[in-house]
Amino acid sequence: MRVIDNFFSGKRENLAEVAADIDLQEGDVRDDAALERALAGVELVFHEAAIPSVPRSLVDPLSSNEANITATLKLLHYAKKAGVRRVVYAASSSAYGDTPTLPKVETMRPAPLSPYAVSKLAGEHYCQVYASAYGLETVSLRYFNVFGARQDPKSEYAAVIPRFVTAALAGEGVTIFGDGTQSRDFCFIENTVEANLQASSAPADQVSGRVFNVACGEATTLNQVVELLGGIVGRKIPVEYAPGRVGDVKHSLADVTEARTRLGYKGAVSFVEGLRRSVAWYAERQKK
Repeated sequence: MRVIDNFFSGKRENLAEVAADIDLQEGDVRDDAALERALAGVELVFHEAAIPSVPRSLVDPLSSNEANITATLKLLHYAKKAGVRRVVYAASSSAYGDTPTLPKVETMRPAPLSPYAVSKLAGEHYCQVYASAYGLETVSLRYFNVFGARQDPKSEYAAVIPRFVTAALAGEGVTIFGDGTQSRDFCFIENTVEANLQASSAPADQVSGRVFNVACGEATTLNQVVELLGGIVGRKIPVEYAPGRVGDVKHSLADVTEARTRLGYKGAVSFVEGLRRSVAWYAERQKK
């Protein structure tokens, strides 16, 4: 197995457990030569590279465009050139925007609210074009709020779950942007990995060129997250409410029927169970 990463937002230490089993190439997927080296002799690609942040994209849309659109186009171009069989692409539920209809179904008209959302949607379209025009098998997975071990809680643009979990474990309060009634279909990382593996082997006539929601199919408000987290750590967690942020979606809930039917996706780890596992991992990490 080969991995290419420029460690812009990830950490080399996250690969420590598998370091002996992978061919790690430090490089940027926007770099033509690095891509050609990484794709040589490869049959299957999991394309997870991106700058994954709505707030960051609003501050710096050009970088999001380069990392998320240009890099995806280059990867598809060189994947086809290298004879890759299939590319599984990490798409995003942000493509749906703030349309009031719930749950979100893949056939809904996209309505992105941020440069990040636009960039991930553009990647989907490029995948569909490469499947139909060039015969490169592609599968796009629209991730819904993935969380779990190894997420960085310290970044200015950190995801909500690692920020809340580490604050709770440290005996601190949390900040919610908005009134906390906004809801998300949080998806534990093991579910996301399962979807990728299923997408890599599902029959081409069932999945190539298609888009699939990857989530649990259950919505949880941020206020409920804080309450559930308090129950896990055994204390009431103070909450400070701040003004809502531009580009944030109010509610998000996925219909995962297509993923279950065509990919065989189960998504068996519930949000509450995933939250418990995340707390356990961060708690163990704090002891080291």
